[in-house]
Amino acid sequence: MTDRFFWLIVLGIIIFIGGATSYYKVDTDEEAILLRFGKYVDTYPYGLHFKLPFGIDRAIRVKTKLRQKHEFGFRTSGARGTRSQYSTKDFTEESLMLTGDLNLAEVQWVVQFQISEPQKYLFHTKDPQQNIRDVSESVMRRVVGDRAVSEMLTTGKAEVMVEATRLTQEILDRYDMGIQIVNITLQDVDPPDEVKASFNEVNAAKQEQEKMINNAEKEYNRVIPKAKGQAEQKIAIAQGYAESILNRSKGDADKFKLVLAAYRRAPRTTRERLYLEAMEDVLGRVKNLTVVDPKLDGLLPLYPQSAAKGNTRGAQSDTRAAAASKAGVN
Repeated sequence: MTDRFFWLIVLGIIIFIGGATSYYKVDTDEEAILLRFGKYVDTYPYGLHFKLPFGIDRAIRVKTKLRQKHEFGFRTSGARGTRSQYSTKDFTEESLMLTGDLNLAEVQWVVQFQISEPQKYLFHTKDPQQNIRDVSESVMRRVVGDRAVSEMLTTGKAEVMVEATRLTQEILDRYDMGIQIVNITLQDVDPPDEVKASFNEVNAAKQEQEKMINNAEKEYNRVIPKAKGQAEQKIAIAQGYAESILNRSKGDADKFKLVLAAYRRAPRTTRERLYLEAMEDVLGRVKNLTVVDPKLDGLLPLYPQSAAKGNTRGAQSDTRAAAASKAGVN
């Protein structure tokens, strides 16, 4: 009776242990790797799952949905993640780097990543966290070493972050670690404290240089287009004037040819017409004109000024007649 009771207790314990070890639960931010006798079987997502009890199957939970990060050159402390002031440890060994123009810069950055394939993360490398740190630091030194310190401090930060993210992911994929880099963010890029004052003076001088260059370009853009426009306007006026003179000259030449042809056909008539036109042009400029019969001798006609002005148009017609008669006499 005692032996039977003992075996019942043993059987109950075995059943309890078997039941307790035959299932496992995976949280929402996790995935589970199932091992059977130490060999990888499968990966299971969120939820309740069953397995073989008594240690035949073993489930390893990995937080694949959680973003993890590594900090370089600084560490955060406190519940809110406030940055430490390096009072307990100096991280200069991580952050101090040589730039492409042989200057020193202290670069602080953060690597954010997720575990994309938990079985590779667990079994392909011995210490994946340390591997991530080593790869990221190596890549960052390479990227910084390809750029000038001025670029690192100003416009080159975005390009550095993109390039570092790409290269880090390529190396981790080559190692087949099952890691997905989310982003790499530059926190601060500063010159070392020993040369910070001199570096600030250099930056101030460069900013002043850029300001003067911008002012010069502004003045250039204001003056040069205006001068070019005025020059083009004067050239256009000169070309128009030259064209008008040329056309007028061609017209005068054509007119002369026509007169010459008419003169060759009727010399007398053409000569009279030219004479009359010339006299009309000359005498037409005279304000007061009196025509007297050339046969009269010793006559001195006197006319009122107003009458002379009123008879100017008639006098001009008489002038034509007199000039015509004179031409006939000649």
